[in-house]
Parts: sequence; structure tokens; C-alpha cells
Amino acid sequence: MKQLLEGSQAVAEAVKLCRPQVVAAYPITPQTHIIERLAQHVADGELEAEFINAESEFGAASIVLGAVAAGARSFTATASQGLLLMTEVLYNIAGLRLPVVMVCANRAVGAPINIFCDHQDSMAVRDAGWVQLYVASNQEALDTLIQAYRIAEVCGLPVMVCMDGFLLTHTFEPVELPSQVMVDAFLPAFHLPRALDPQRPTTLGGASEADNYMEYRVAQQRAMEGALAVIEALDAEYEDQVGHGHGGLFQGYRLDEAQTVMLGMGSLMGTVYDVVDKLRDQGQAVGALRLRCFRPFPAQALARQLGAVQRIIVLEKSISVGGGGIVAAELRAALHQAGIMTPVESVVGGLGGRDLTADVIEALFQEMGPDEAGAPFRFAPDRDDLPSAKAIPKRKRDEREGVDNG
Repeated sequence: MKQLLEGSQAVAEAVKLCRPQVVAAYPITPQTHIIERLAQHVADGELEAEFINAESEFGAASIVLGAVAAGARSFTATASQGLLLMTEVLYNIAGLRLPVVMVCANRAVGAPINIFCDHQDSMAVRDAGWVQLYVASNQEALDTLIQAYRIAEVCGLPVMVCMDGFLLTHTFEPVELPSQVMVDAFLPAFHLPRALDPQRPTTLGGASEADNYMEYRVAQQRAMEGALAVIEALDAEYEDQVGHGHGGLFQGYRLDEAQTVMLGMGSLMGTVYDVVDKLRDQGQAVGALRLRCFRPFPAQALARQLGAVQRIIVLEKSISVGGGGIVAAELRAALHQAGIMTPVESVVGGLGGRDLTADVIEALFQEMGPDEAGAPFRFAPDRDDLPSAKAIPKRKRDEREGVDNG
């Protein structure tokens, strides 16, 4: 059934279809609409779940940890500082191999305070042991949330669905809602064999000595490696059963005979696709690749996909301060390990919600960056720094942007 839904509403509808028994959260912009709609579903009797207003994001994460450990499918959502406040519990959830599902409505991290979208928050916890899936549309957010429960419960790993704050959470798009019958057929009822039970007393999360702690991390790593095949297989199965597929680990766009490829994550890739179409029409051999799965990082699959191209530009909305582009660094390592010497240009942009316009993206395609001189990355230019913008008198540029010069 097709409906016009805000991204947050689409996610809430997907959560309802997955039949969670516990929903716990603390409100934070731009996540709040997801939880508001779920609270309404519970209040209206449309979702049989315990809705818990947590006292903080740390509390919300702790509640779903306990609920899943007791055998109840659960859900939470957060963003920005809220995600960082959960950090200790995120590591605990992953270390206990609990299949928790969360939505991160990506938002910049302060200081200074900023409520708009970049990927700094989820990237800050990339090593916590959670699968991280980045979506580009409201339809994909809905579908990926449903897939996330199956991935989590098959792999014994928590899954974080990352969607761009405001750009998706507060934007209305037509989405196709699967029926409850379809979702029930794809996602079996939750059963955790090692769920806590007063009739079978066990210890959860006990102390570990040096002689076995490392084995837990090795097991997590092996599970993450195995999740790559599961993510691909379940996206294909979902497409077969429900009718929507999103590429599995990543999605290529006009890669046939492409010599230059721009790689990125999230909703910004829609603009990249438009620029690729324009440059293709001009006879330029360009393409794009949208990375959907960042954790686990699909190193071998990316090396196979990109091995024949001549130039790769990684455009990302996060930065490891003092290091540079995070995705680019991992891609370089993956290509090097595969013996591929294709240069990878790292471009950081869109921080704090700064627009990455078609003009900026086209300039990145057209201009070779300073990476060739040894710089590990560069920042994306502002639109008004481009030659095309400088040709416009400043007053005209201000009028275009709606700036009042008195």
C-alpha cells in the first residue's frame, strides 16, 4: 500500500510491522517524530508493546539491552549527543551479542550545537561492534529497518540503521508499505535461545579475564565478517518477497565503462547521480557508488567492483579530526590489500548540514584534488568559492541566497 509519509513516520510504520514488544527512547531532534508516532500506535492499541519513556539515552539503551536479553524484540532511536551518551551501553549490547535494532537520525555533534545532518555521530561509534547500514530514501529506510531485525537475529549482532536527519526524517515521500502478512513471512517471531529466565538462572555479562577476553572479540569479528553475506542475501530475499531491493552492500550507478567514480553514503548520493547523468550526457566516463553497509566494511567486494576504474573520489559527511576522511582511509586500505593502486581522493563536506550542491559535486568531478601532492584529504569547496559563483557580483549572489545587505 503506497502512502505519502515523512521519513520518521515511515520508520515508525516499519517498526510496528516488526512487532516489537518493548520501545524505549528519550526525545532528541531529529529523531523525536519516530518515537512520537510509535507512542501513538501503542496508545491507540495498534501496537502491543511496552512503551517506556527513559530518563536519558543511556537509560533507553540500557532498557532495550535488558529487554532483548529477556527475550523481547525491542527498538530505540536517537541522534547526535544522544548516541554518544549511549556509547558505554552500545559496547555492552554488542559484546553480549544481543540483536538490538536502533535508528540513528544522523545529526552533527557539538560543540557548537548544530541540529542539522552530517555523519559524525554514527561514525564516532563505528568501532562499537554494531552493523551500520546507511540509507538514501524513506523507502529504503522503511525496508532496511525490517531487514535489520532479520540481520540482527540471524547474526547475533546489533544493527544501527542510519538515516539523514531532516533530509529524510522530516521529508515526505511516497513509500510502499508492505502488508503485515508479508513482513511476518519475512521476519519470524523473535526467539532468543539464551534469554534470561528465572527458571534457569544464568549470569549475563560477567567478568572476563585476560585468558578469554580476546576470544570474545575474535567471535565478534567473525560474526561481522559473516554478516556481509547475510546482508546481501536478505536484501535479495526481501526484494523477491516484497518487491524492493537496495543493492545489498552497495549500489552502483552508471558504472559501465566509468573511469572516474564518486563514492558516498546517504541521501547526498541523489545529487551525485544527477551530476553523473549530466556529465555522462557530455560524454564523460563517470559513475557513482553508494555505500550502504559501512560496518562490516565490504573491503573485498569494493575492491572487486572498483578494481578497473582510474580515479575514485570519496565524498563523506564526517571527519576524523587530526586524520581526515574515514571512509576514504578504509577504502584505501582495502584497495591496497587487494593490490589495487587506483588513487583515492578524499573529500570531506556537508558538515553541520552545509549544502553539497550539484555545482560543488560537479567541480569535484572536474578538478583533480591536492591529494596527488600528498595531502590525505581536502574539504569540499563552498558553492560561492566556485569559479561559476565568483563570476556573479556579490550583491547578486546575496540576493540569490536571500541575504539582506541593508
